[in-house]
Amino acid sequence: MKTADLHIHTTASDGAFSVSEVLEEARKLGLSAIAITDHDSVEALPRASALAPRYGIELIPGIEISVELEDSEVHLLGYCIDYEDPAFQKRLSDFRKARKERVEKMVKKLNELGLPLDMDELLPGQMTGAVGRLHVALALYRAGHVKTVPEAFRKYIGLKGPAYLPKSKISPKEAMDMILRLGGVPVLAHPGSLNRDEIIPELVSLGLAGLEVYYPSHNQRQVNHYLELARFHDLLVTGGSDCHGPNKGKILMGSVRIPYDLVERLKEKAGHC
Repeated sequence: MKTADLHIHTTASDGAFSVSEVLEEARKLGLSAIAITDHDSVEALPRASALAPRYGIELIPGIEISVELEDSEVHLLGYCIDYEDPAFQKRLSDFRKARKERVEKMVKKLNELGLPLDMDELLPGQMTGAVGRLHVALALYRAGHVKTVPEAFRKYIGLKGPAYLPKSKISPKEAMDMILRLGGVPVLAHPGSLNRDEIIPELVSLGLAGLEVYYPSHNQRQVNHYLELARFHDLLVTGGSDCHGPNKGKILMGSVRIPYDLVERLKEKAGHC
């Protein structure tokens, strides 16, 4: 049976795998289709689109955007987007600039706490896209300031950590409008991790088209629950591993697979892709 993993990150955001490494891993795992969904970046998509046929992999172009709703950070996945749109490219450039400025300020705070990090050495050489807290956590680990990456979040850069700074976010309406203008399909990422089901009707009213039902941290009860919510709101069902390569301890790609008929429904909703 053909299967897909629709939530994968590359070195264009906070993943450890290059595009070719992602495609090679997908081929090894026997996946028929993948979606690359980097944070606030589509820099991996042109190369992925060119290389995917050589690996026998179908590429669904995507992105993951952070939005702010009340006191929560919500992640929206946009699938089948026109990632070459010039206005969109400019907006993403602004996002990435804000991300870099945030990380620079966090590094300064860490230096003041006696945890020296060099911003110039923070990022891997192939990194060209969106920088985030995971890069800081990995740098803290490499420098010997923490024993594990989760410890970096827990002690220093997590929500209540002394070096934490809030991310620059946009409203759900702005993100939804952006994805829809690009001909894309907006999907709520890992709703079980968010644990804010009461926001789903509001997001649906703004144009939400799907729920990421299948996700590594979703147990069977949550899967069943979100399948029911998807039926109730007439939403698409998607799923993926949220693979970051080894950056988060486990590669994860292929740990969550969805049947290809769900990909077909996604493509039908977009009308292209």
